[in-house]
Amino acid sequence: KLTLAGLLHPVADGIKMITKEDFIPEGANRTLHTLAPAAALFPALVVFAVIPFGDTLVLFGREIQLQVAQLNVGIVYIFAVSSLAVYGTMLAGWASNNNYSLLGGLRASSQMISYELSIGLSILGIVLIYETAMLDEIVRQQGELLWGFIPKWGILFQPLAFILFLGAALAENKRVPFDMPEGESEIIGYFVEYSSMKFGMFFLAEFVEIVIVSGLVTTLFFGGWQVPYLHATGDVIGFVWPFELGTWELPQPLVALIQVGAFSVKVLIGCWILLVIRWTLPRFRYDQIMHLGWKVWFELALINLLITAVVVLLVT
Repeated sequence: KLTLAGLLHPVADGIKMITKEDFIPEGANRTLHTLAPAAALFPALVVFAVIPFGDTLVLFGREIQLQVAQLNVGIVYIFAVSSLAVYGTMLAGWASNNNYSLLGGLRASSQMISYELSIGLSILGIVLIYETAMLDEIVRQQGELLWGFIPKWGILFQPLAFILFLGAALAENKRVPFDMPEGESEIIGYFVEYSSMKFGMFFLAEFVEIVIVSGLVTTLFFGGWQVPYLHATGDVIGFVWPFELGTWELPQPLVALIQVGAFSVKVLIGCWILLVIRWTLPRFRYDQIMHLGWKVWFELALINLLITAVVVLLVT
């Protein structure tokens, strides 16, 4: 019996899912039924393109951007692409020719659209503070020091926006405790008529979205690749006895490696927290989810944005 401490179980589960029968219910729209899983997975994968995982790497005199796509409207791109996921959800429910799938798709779509408003409003506060929609530039500004010793991370300026963004992102991605559209005790979900790898693509999209949410939280609120007191030039600020500040220099490739490692650690910690939330909190009722989204989250996001705009206007 070969177990390897359970390391082969994910491989076995993947093989089992791939080799299962691809069932399409009678009366279903075969084309849309097939396209729906891809429509759900595609936006989750494409959003990764604008998330920076390190500063510019200078190697053999050549500058390498540690970011797939450096867009001056990176945050707008995230809003636009992530909102496309609702099409996969709605198509899966409608094309399955199943009333329960359709009801699950309607609930999931309305939930996703409702919380996207709170996500957008919570991020706008960050845009006002750092005066840019470029994710890499937001991270660079978070590398500066406030009063000479406090990193200017977004969490210090927008703690309420962080809570709102994290909660709304969980709801928009239909994660526990907001997983009502796919709750086993309720209506099963919009993918009840899916099997084999099509079913796996929905869950793959769900877990990819965990990494995306963690990456965005890291980028917007926790300094992204920034390591406190370590600059992109390799200068490290340290304390010299007794109280004087001193600096020493590191090779730039080593700095880039440290930055990528710091970003990865922050993302992994974020993923762990999201998974802990999944197994800790109970599921909300659907009316509670919609009430929280429209009458609590949305109002708090508007108030936070208004206060941020007034403060930025007074300071500048």
